[in-house]
Amino acid sequence: MAEKDITRITVGRQSISLVGLGSLLEEMAESHAGRDEKEIIEYMMNHLGRQNYIPASAREEYGRAFIREFRKFTGQPYKEAPREGLDIKVLGAGCNQCDKLTQLVMEVLSENRLPGSVEHVTDYKEIAGYGLMGVPALVIDGKAYSVGTVPSKSQIEKFIARAVAEAAARTE
Repeated sequence: MAEKDITRITVGRQSISLVGLGSLLEEMAESHAGRDEKEIIEYMMNHLGRQNYIPASAREEYGRAFIREFRKFTGQPYKEAPREGLDIKVLGAGCNQCDKLTQLVMEVLSENRLPGSVEHVTDYKEIAGYGLMGVPALVIDGKAYSVGTVPSKSQIEKFIARAVAEAAARTE
């Protein structure tokens, strides 16, 4: 089975997935190396817009994200996108327990009106990279909070509150 070309990037303050970005960057690396940013952005908008929804109201933010990803891919200097909120990952193959954990995390964020991205990671290689010995696992801002079980909603609230406090302490 062919591996899908899906890449997760930050556009504005949102984390989104794009189909075809990886192969487009490979194609453009040499052919667009000396071109100006507007030309690169327009080419990427046209190409990626065929397989992905790009809202008209967010074209400027997508353009900034596209040029950042192009620079990153070609080894040029770039400025990382500012991130707001927590980066939450649920690690697991997509079983009912993993889905339940993902749903609980989204409920906690929503009910507490906290910004954050929630990604359900199902790729075994990526999961193995965390070095955890069990799924589902809850990882918040790179730190494992739960492994091998689905914590209760109140436990998830405590984990998220702790992660928010740790993030605030890092920015002080």
